[in-house]
Amino acid sequence: MAGGSFTTGAVTKERAEQYKGRVTPYVIIACIVAATGGSLFGYDIGISGGVTSMDDFLKEFFPAVYRQKLHAHENNYCKYDNQGLATFTSSLYIAGLIASLMASPVTRKYGRRASIIGGGISFLIGSALNASAVNLTMLILGRVMLGVGIGFGNQAIPLYLSEMAPTHLRGGLNMLFQVATTLGIFTANMVNYGTQKIKPWGWRLSLGLAAVPALLMTVGGILLPDTPNSLIERGMMEKGRKLLEKIRGTNEVDAEFQDMVDASELANSIKHPFRNILERRYRPELVMAIFMPTFQILTGINSILFYAPVLFQSMGFGGDASLISSALTGGVLAASTFISIATVDKLGRRVLLVSGGVQMITCQVVVAIILGVKFGADQELSKGFSILVVVVICLFVVAFGWSWGPLGWTVPSEIFPLEIRSAGQGITVAVNLLFTFIIAQAFLALLCSFKFGIFLFFAGWITIMTIFVYLFLPETKGIPIEEMSFMWRKHWFWKRICLN
Repeated sequence: MAGGSFTTGAVTKERAEQYKGRVTPYVIIACIVAATGGSLFGYDIGISGGVTSMDDFLKEFFPAVYRQKLHAHENNYCKYDNQGLATFTSSLYIAGLIASLMASPVTRKYGRRASIIGGGISFLIGSALNASAVNLTMLILGRVMLGVGIGFGNQAIPLYLSEMAPTHLRGGLNMLFQVATTLGIFTANMVNYGTQKIKPWGWRLSLGLAAVPALLMTVGGILLPDTPNSLIERGMMEKGRKLLEKIRGTNEVDAEFQDMVDASELANSIKHPFRNILERRYRPELVMAIFMPTFQILTGINSILFYAPVLFQSMGFGGDASLISSALTGGVLAASTFISIATVDKLGRRVLLVSGGVQMITCQVVVAIILGVKFGADQELSKGFSILVVVVICLFVVAFGWSWGPLGWTVPSEIFPLEIRSAGQGITVAVNLLFTFIIAQAFLALLCSFKFGIFLFFAGWITIMTIFVYLFLPETKGIPIEEMSFMWRKHWFWKRICLN
């Protein structure tokens, strides 16, 4: 329940103090295996930018971009502005958007595992199509299959992690998804650095190696148990209780089990969760399901990660240097996520989001000033300023890596009551992929139009989201997942909506 009148079966009593149990090796292993699905998303983000800057790939599928690139000195900011190339990158995200909404009823009806396995298989098919592509149609069909895999995986995995994790470590364990994503990005950057030297089929290897994380996710999904919450919601009470006892390492799970039973009774009485999430009592959750993923993309991070090689080449770095620079940003992102894991359950979500926001704004403004003053349409940056730009972009990536990167997924996955959880997560993923699509499709054109102002554009959005978090996001640290409704009813703003 998120407030309003209580319905029979809802969690009506706070029992958080009665929760027992410890962190068991079983739950850690289950969370690590499930989180590997995040590496699919990361690998794809990292691989796209590198492959689209490889000459052999451009010659084969986008000869117009290749010819444009040869005349790059004419306009630094516009050399890659091609809608066909942007469609290659962003077709995946539209497919993922549709798939994430289709995944919601599957995740609810057949469990979190079913969506994880389905996503892995779809990704395997997509990577095979891309690696063997002989024309643009085959290439884009492969991207669509990858999108379906990402839609299912991103819908189910954050929910799986939030439901398996004990309350006091939920933030850290949930962030394993982001760790896997960032390691996927870093791995992709390193793969691109190696495969660009393999002429003329290195790009095929880059795209085909996506099968490795896909295989991990599929096999992991087959071996994993479902979550106790999902089993209980589907009527398997005894099985759900036994699994809960196993993952908590104790037989004293009455309070947590009762919360799950209460939540599942309400969940099963609701036949249309997408319709229900529009009700007034679920307004805070709906707002967060839309704004958290929107803001995560509007930090500008995907633009930097997608197009890092392209961006650095535009600034006058050579092909090798640009891939090294983007591998560096990928490595920094992976490392910084561990800062978040270490601090999120101690400092809380709000502190990390606000401090990360302030650092990101500063970095975006500094990069805009350097490029505005020192980098015209047809000149290159000096070596000193080039290094400075990379350093400041890395500082931006560090801030994102401990704040909006992991928390853009963690916060939405932990706030929904069971009756709207799969629908809420479906909306979160769909919105994330919609804005990823919009930015992926528009970024090269925006870079061409705004020039250095693109960084000020994103700095403006980060300012808005930092204020939003400060005013409207309550602290979720230490609150059991089935008792989040009490948090909204204590918040200065949301209580007016929930209790009316």
